[in-house]
Amino acid sequence: MKTKYKFTIIIFLITFQVSSQELDVIYTELVWSDEFNGDGNIDATKWHHQTKGPNGGRWFNGELQHYTNRTNNSYVINGNLNIVAKKETFTQDGITLDYTSARLNSKFAFTYGRVDVRAKLPFGNGTWPAIWTLGKNITEQGAYWQEQGFGTTGWPACGEIDIMEHGLHATNDVSCALHTPSSSGNTMNTSTKTLSNVAENFHVYSMNWSPNQITFLIDDVAYYTYNPSIKNSSTWPFDLDQFLLLNIAMGGFSGTIDADFSESKMVIDYVRIYQNSTLSVDDVFAEKFSIYSNPTSGFITIYTNENIDKVALYSTLGQLILNRNNTTKQINTKHLKSGIYILKIYSGNKTVTKKIIISQ
Repeated sequence: MKTKYKFTIIIFLITFQVSSQELDVIYTELVWSDEFNGDGNIDATKWHHQTKGPNGGRWFNGELQHYTNRTNNSYVINGNLNIVAKKETFTQDGITLDYTSARLNSKFAFTYGRVDVRAKLPFGNGTWPAIWTLGKNITEQGAYWQEQGFGTTGWPACGEIDIMEHGLHATNDVSCALHTPSSSGNTMNTSTKTLSNVAENFHVYSMNWSPNQITFLIDDVAYYTYNPSIKNSSTWPFDLDQFLLLNIAMGGFSGTIDADFSESKMVIDYVRIYQNSTLSVDDVFAEKFSIYSNPTSGFITIYTNENIDKVALYSTLGQLILNRNNTTKQINTKHLKSGIYILKIYSGNKTVTKKIIISQ
């Protein structure tokens, strides 16, 4: 079993400055996550297997898979979630199809915040992996929140935020999209980005959702922002809770499936959702200081436009671990033991305190 948290990305200040120019709100408080520690079944307290095809036992868009709750199609191993699409004849709800996969609903819903998902994608024509959200109020058979009694609104009026899709364009071209009553099936609100080999390389797919705009990022670099000038139920159904979905569909809009396809998987390192608490005057100043990556096993970087006079790192028992009287904005934590630490940042006559989680 691989010990988690496991973090290998070092986020440098200049990278975040580039992307933050398109973000109107920086979300820093981790409110929900799955690091996929351990081996075996997914955490049923966090995820729901959606298996009931709402289209007479099938799924929409001409998709050719059944979603199952079997470990053949979704499991955790070596600190990663694996969602596996397989070619196999499978009968469910009286319908026989030639492919199986998994579709997970988060048992957490939220309004506004940032989603980060670090993932490798499946390979092969006809695979259609997605990281996305739907309105908690969607009326869709078998969806977790529908089964909890929240279903009041059909699609696309519930709103859909596609953080990452692959298979709708050329290989290694990933896309984001917004589906609303004003732009649903043949969506106009979309963008693509070409990456290096997405089946071999991890990338962090992100969405930053504020009351005013939704910005999509890959590896912390923004590439598309949705900000309609008129926000109403047709263009902006994004003022209510959404929940997260992870899945691989087969066929449909992703095209013809490779004849020699047998199986492929989406491997997810972590899922993290950030929000901000209601802020006091001091908190507003504190929000000008963001820490990345946190939790960490390597470096932490302080992002701010304010002056830094000194930084000090303490154990939870108050022991001083590090004290620097300079403007260093990056701190190496590799020599520290796993645990919770308190970082104090001194700027003028103010002190900002941040909780840091270190796991080696």
